[in-house]
Amino acid sequence: MKYLSTNLGFLQGKGGGSFFPMAEVVLKKVRKTFGKTVAVHDVDLHVGDREFVVLVGPSGCGKSTTLRMVAGLEDLSAGEIYIGSQLVNDMPPKDRDVAMVFQNYALYPYATVYENMAFALRVRKYPKEEIQRRVDAAAETLGISDLLERRPKQLSGGQRQRVAIGRAIVRDPKVFLFDEPLSNLDAKLRVQMRTEIKQIHQKVGTTILYVTHDQVEAMTLAQRIVVMNAGKIEQIGTPQDMYERPQSRFVAGFIGSPSMNFIPCWLIESPGGLAVKIEDGPTLPVPRSRTDRYRAYAGKEVVLGIRPEHCGENRPHEENSGMAEFQARVEVVEPLGMDTMIHFKFGARQISSLVDPYAAKEAGETMHFMMDLRKMHLIDPKTDKVV
Repeated sequence: MKYLSTNLGFLQGKGGGSFFPMAEVVLKKVRKTFGKTVAVHDVDLHVGDREFVVLVGPSGCGKSTTLRMVAGLEDLSAGEIYIGSQLVNDMPPKDRDVAMVFQNYALYPYATVYENMAFALRVRKYPKEEIQRRVDAAAETLGISDLLERRPKQLSGGQRQRVAIGRAIVRDPKVFLFDEPLSNLDAKLRVQMRTEIKQIHQKVGTTILYVTHDQVEAMTLAQRIVVMNAGKIEQIGTPQDMYERPQSRFVAGFIGSPSMNFIPCWLIESPGGLAVKIEDGPTLPVPRSRTDRYRAYAGKEVVLGIRPEHCGENRPHEENSGMAEFQARVEVVEPLGMDTMIHFKFGARQISSLVDPYAAKEAGETMHFMMDLRKMHLIDPKTDKVV
């Protein structure tokens, strides 16, 4: 990106390494209650030194509360939080050596960009020359050197966000904490800022704990994702783990865009092995590689999970091992540019498919589809766990 300089000034140590102190973040059985409401349920989490970890989940799942407890802005009801090797439960925020970037940029409106970025260093009585050096280096890194004399009201949303990030960078903290920092930006600028934040992490290499409700943001930024639901951790893993190997219906439906289809069915014995019988619909053969894994659920009601991108148009010359052909009447067509979303009835349930725009039929027409059952997931409806 044009905004990122390779000359990071104070951000570079000897030999080009990061100047930031090494620190891991460890949460042990962390709980937060508000009256009788439990907002965070006994969370265990280890964020490795210099790791970029994203907490993701719907509104009210406890992700921001967890972040605020790490920052010291919320007291713990139970559990322990360590930054580095130090227990910080009773340590005030100013002594935790963390820097937080909020959804609200929280800039001083009557101060210049330079003054906003320098404020924390002045409070800590850094020498004037050191403040100048740090602010200049961070501003160059973020591409805002020409904005240092402006005030926040003269800046765009993206520029204000860079100033907020720069204010955090100049402090060279042990840990960066980001609380939905891109929520106020338009779609195009969010994509640009995602790339810049990831590149900043690659350059300065400090530990980052980042909160968002946007699963696309989580997938593109994180080295590891923590999916939260109702105050609990549903699953921790790499973005690819979350996409390919979700452990619950919630994770399967939350990660991935567009969302996974969920289809009620029965797992049955058939002459060729196991098959799924769709409610009011066709019977689909289960790949032999899944037989042992699914055998215990034979004869039971289950839920078939399949992503729209694994349920595309029929391609006759494609390898069809593990593939199931069927046809359906197109109900809704949504052009997306490089793909087209097709909605159609599959048994008793309406599902979605991503197809090539040139293969898409019009609403009301019959279309031939191919479902890749090598990518299927079976979910136990009693536990909502992926089998």
